[in-house]
Amino acid sequence: RDRVLEALRLSVKRRMVADVPVGVLLSGGVDSSVVVGLLAESGQTGLMTFSIGFEEANSEKGDEFVYSDLIANHFQTDHHKMMIESSRLLEALPGTIAAMSEPMVSYDNVGFYLLSQEVAKHIKVVQSGQGADEVFGGYHWYPPLAASNNVTADYARVFFDRSRETMRQHLADEWLAEGDPSLDFVADHFAAAGAPAPVDKALRLDTNVMLVDDPVKRVDNMTMAWGLEARVPFLDHELVELAARIPAEHKLAQGGKGVLKEAARLVVPSEVIDRKKGYFPVPALKYLDGPYLAMVRDALESHAARDRGLFRDSYLTALFDKPNDHITPLRGSELWQVGLLEMWLQTNGI
Repeated sequence: RDRVLEALRLSVKRRMVADVPVGVLLSGGVDSSVVVGLLAESGQTGLMTFSIGFEEANSEKGDEFVYSDLIANHFQTDHHKMMIESSRLLEALPGTIAAMSEPMVSYDNVGFYLLSQEVAKHIKVVQSGQGADEVFGGYHWYPPLAASNNVTADYARVFFDRSRETMRQHLADEWLAEGDPSLDFVADHFAAAGAPAPVDKALRLDTNVMLVDDPVKRVDNMTMAWGLEARVPFLDHELVELAARIPAEHKLAQGGKGVLKEAARLVVPSEVIDRKKGYFPVPALKYLDGPYLAMVRDALESHAARDRGLFRDSYLTALFDKPNDHITPLRGSELWQVGLLEMWLQTNGI
């Protein structure tokens, strides 16, 4: 606990070195909250923090302001809170997709895009809590692996959004790869020396591959679209190396990130630590309806999409018949995922 806190304290301090003020993207989760706490502890005054929320859909709440407000009030930050109306969200989607260096299906892309647009009006450098879940074991797919006898199959079961068998039902035959390249990719990583425990294999893969190619790239693309630099203290190499040496049971404790939560208790109020794990909710993109559904339908029923022929007609028909019945194991909308892929391809003239 103490070594983690000291390494994180040093990491946050390193990322305050700038010729301009540095703010924080504050979600209200333990990761961004402890960054704010450490900056306050170091004597930062007038620290600017930024949070964003969206209108609810299908009775799913679209913000976590109760927690970000708690931290902002506790540390007396100069807090900026944005609630995005549905119409503005829709308007921002083309720009969000254009900012993607590759297709990115996570809903929070548009959140980071709009948040970065607002933040860039005030400052040019921010710190964020990206990376803590991968480095300290915060995701729900790690605990089931602790006693695994077949870590590749078990990882695929809890992490993959689509199995090889499912892909056969979704993709047209000419777009199906031979064999099972996704499973082979994971198996090769897990077979490498240096991470004998099943959970450590998953953490190493997620830290070196998934984290780099998804969350970090996502935030980097969306912030740089507005000339904003996002710094990630949880990815300081010394902190990551320390975390990798900590036995998995200390990371899986307390529902995940146990050792980090213990360090955080010395810095931030327990209310943001002993809570259900949060995320960046954008309900309108998870439960497609109205203009969002029309936008996706226009893309997938266009001449470009039909000429491309990525997906089976039977699959698209099933998705449009009941858009909100097709949610992946990781709680993603299948219709949004296939729609986003097609919209990105069209945006880039591919």
